[in-house]
Amino acid sequence: MFAIVKTGGKQFTVKPGDIITVEKIDAEKGAAVKFENILAVSKDGELTVGSPVVQGALVEAEVLEQTRGEKIIVFKRKRRKDYKKKQGHRQYLTKVRIKDIKVG
Repeated sequence: MFAIVKTGGKQFTVKPGDIITVEKIDAEKGAAVKFENILAVSKDGELTVGSPVVQGALVEAEVLEQTRGEKIIVFKRKRRKDYKKKQGHRQYLTKVRIKDIKVG
């Protein structure tokens, strides 16, 4: 059994027991979260695809930790204009463990 979940502008293929890192979710460590944007669900070899989401489908997960990603350097430059701009960014992330996939 697996599901395709959309969260944070990205899509993830998840199975029960998987640990994934998604964009920040406002929840404490150990809290239960639910993903309701389920694009497709496969159960017993039968694939159900939503248009755009599968009605009644739900993925339950548990927050493991709040963290930050690797530092990304953004460097802008225009030739012959003496223009340079250097900027860093670290994305806030949440690590979650998938507990259960429910199909309504």
